Amino acid sequence: MEIRTLKYFLEIAKTENMTSAARNLHVSQSALSRQMTDLEREIGKTLFIRTNRQTLLSEDGLHLARRAEEIIALVEKTEKEMHDEKDISGEIHIGAGETKGFSLLCEAMKRVQEKYPHISFSTYSGNATDISEKLEHGLLDFGLMFEPFSKERYQCIDFPYVNKLGLIVKSDHPLANQKSITEKEIRDIPLLVSSRLNDKKLFQELSNKEVEALKIKGTYNLIFNAILMVNQGIGSAIAIDGLINQDNNLRFLQFEPEINLKMYFVWKKNHIHTKASEIFLEELQKIIQDARN
Repeated sequence: MEIRTLKYFLEIAKTENMTSAARNLHVSQSALSRQMTDLEREIGKTLFIRTNRQTLLSEDGLHLARRAEEIIALVEKTEKEMHDEKDISGEIHIGAGETKGFSLLCEAMKRVQEKYPHISFSTYSGNATDISEKLEHGLLDFGLMFEPFSKERYQCIDFPYVNKLGLIVKSDHPLANQKSITEKEIRDIPLLVSSRLNDKKLFQELSNKEVEALKIKGTYNLIFNAILMVNQGIGSAIAIDGLINQDNNLRFLQFEPEINLKMYFVWKKNHIHTKASEIFLEELQKIIQDARN
């Protein structure tokens, strides 16, 4: 299976038309069709649903498309890393959960780029499950993740930032003028929760109840959409502090007693760092050490 073939395959997936894909790729339609037939034979799966006007992906085709995107991204990332390192350049890929603690990473990025202007950064926002998967596939160099996750798979640095869990409510909510909220008070409130919290036993710390016992009206992956849902009155969002401005529309109520989520800066064990990644890690470790003093 060649990289070029995978790129051809993804172009067909994008255009949903063999003729259009062939035109974009500057190859004949017959040659492109023959390569896709060879690809199906090599894999042993039917990748396309062919009609008179469209060439759509089958279920197996959709799975291959996801993996092909990862493979091509990894190849392009590796090619960048293999360039001459005399000028110390390269792109550093970092995945992180949404947290105000990300500002420490931003400070490290700023310091690195002041010294090495040819180093750039690519950031990805996601939960620990998303970030772990991309770390495992080599698509990320580092991750900033909340507990719980499998620490034995990673080199971990305890991150010096405490995230307090609480509830984001509209300013006209009956409890909006409180500074905190108890487990008893959330039992009858329509809730929006992160998809990851919904999968974990963390709620047992909140209310001594299973997730199913709470009035969960929706889940979210990233906080921006959750805030829109709160503003529309769909529910109140369980989230960490520091992600909203305490403006006229929203309030953050900290849980009482406190529930804190720890974070770790991680990278895969036995991962071979590029020179650029080493420089960034050294700078971040200095910042973390200063934050602890």
